[in-house]
Amino acid sequence: MTDGIAKDRHEKLQHLRGQGRDPFPPRVPRGQPIAGLLADFAARQGQVVTLCGRLGVVRDFGKLRFAHLEDRSGSIQVGFQRDRLPEFWPDRKLVEGNDLVSVTGELGLTQKGEPTLWATEVVLASKALRPAPEKWHGLTDTEQRYRMRYVDLFANRDVRDAFANRSRIVREVRAYFDSLDYLEVETPILQPIFGGAAARPFVTHHNTLDMQLYLRIAPELYLKRLLVGGMERVYEIGRVFRNEGISTRHNPEFTMLESYEAWADYRDIMARVEGLFAHLCAKVLGGRSTVEFRGHGYDLQPPFQKAKYLDLFAQQNPGVDWFDHGSVTARAKELGLAVQGIEPAKLANDVFEATVEDTLRGPIFVYDYPVAISPLAKRLPGDPRVTERFELFVAGMELGNAFSELNDPEDQEQRFQEQVAHKDEETPGEVDLDYVAALEFGMPPAGGLGIGIDRLCMLLGGHDSIRDVVLFPLLRRQQIQADEAPPEAPPTAP
Repeated sequence: MTDGIAKDRHEKLQHLRGQGRDPFPPRVPRGQPIAGLLADFAARQGQVVTLCGRLGVVRDFGKLRFAHLEDRSGSIQVGFQRDRLPEFWPDRKLVEGNDLVSVTGELGLTQKGEPTLWATEVVLASKALRPAPEKWHGLTDTEQRYRMRYVDLFANRDVRDAFANRSRIVREVRAYFDSLDYLEVETPILQPIFGGAAARPFVTHHNTLDMQLYLRIAPELYLKRLLVGGMERVYEIGRVFRNEGISTRHNPEFTMLESYEAWADYRDIMARVEGLFAHLCAKVLGGRSTVEFRGHGYDLQPPFQKAKYLDLFAQQNPGVDWFDHGSVTARAKELGLAVQGIEPAKLANDVFEATVEDTLRGPIFVYDYPVAISPLAKRLPGDPRVTERFELFVAGMELGNAFSELNDPEDQEQRFQEQVAHKDEETPGEVDLDYVAALEFGMPPAGGLGIGIDRLCMLLGGHDSIRDVVLFPLLRRQQIQADEAPPEAPPTAP
């Protein structure tokens, strides 16, 4: 804002204080939701009510002023008349657009028939020292909207609605798993050995114990320890952290659902996923099953399509053998992918991602992934090269990952050792022997699932970017310019 506007608002603040009036009182008369009042407005005309919210632009007509008042539920016009507000009127300009107020008045209509609260008492709840930005709703600098989400939320109702919808989605995900007798649990975010996925972790240090710790990249290994302990159905919804790139699909911290069910396999988990989507269609989408996402329509009504990983790879890469490093390397070079220093299995999967994923409109379960890229999944009987694992794709975007959990401690330890032997930034530098020890006590056959909540919200809400469903996405730090220093405030009146 300009220095003039800043100075004017600070001067009004000091004027209020000079009068002994608190611009930030600890409490004001509480109001009722505006939306509920408007829904029954005809029957409530003439009633005196109190409403609280943020004032919009004030329109001054001399003896009459109008402004819209907005709370989390809706918006209504407020009329300020000199005759109704004899005490307030001389200082009326001290209360302006973007201020938070409590207004008591009589419900009525204007000459044009607009529902209006005719104010008889106005109490300033919080003096805004910055005005609402002009034309914020049409702002093309979306990064600025993400940086100032607190403005984006009160300036754009559709943004608030998007995050209300996110809350609804998370609530219904919980309801679905609760209905199946899963227990919601919490596992450590700080971990001495990171695991459960292939990703570069964030590293920190605990001073008292003098030990290096990692922000979890997945809760998987701790949740499966609970299966060993007899907690046969568990799930967790929580933050995970991956020190990787930022894109429309990736934020370094994001929300993950992980669930584990004893005596189940990946076919059972496919059914659970389809059941979850049926539940979300009923509860979140109001019974419809279609969504618009990135310019296309998708039908989320189960059953979903299914295709094998290696079959899809072969279709898009004729003559390339996934298990032959030479042919994979040649194909990767042809695609312009980095090949130097890339572990063979990862390189083959890079080729899959580059050639297959964008073709997967879905919803589709891609299943039976190679063992080399599935270190925690059980091998498929009859084909030791692949595992009982699937991923769910919609619009070329991976939404979930699941498998029949590996519970053979010797096989698991060997795979951990192979990971360590090919050590890179995305794999731990040591074998998690405590997890192996847990398996040695016996873990029942189980199916596990991970779903990215943020991507799920993108799909169900029709949002193109993950930043549209994360309240405060990570951005490069930017220096906030302070306004011109306000004059020294006088002591607050007792």
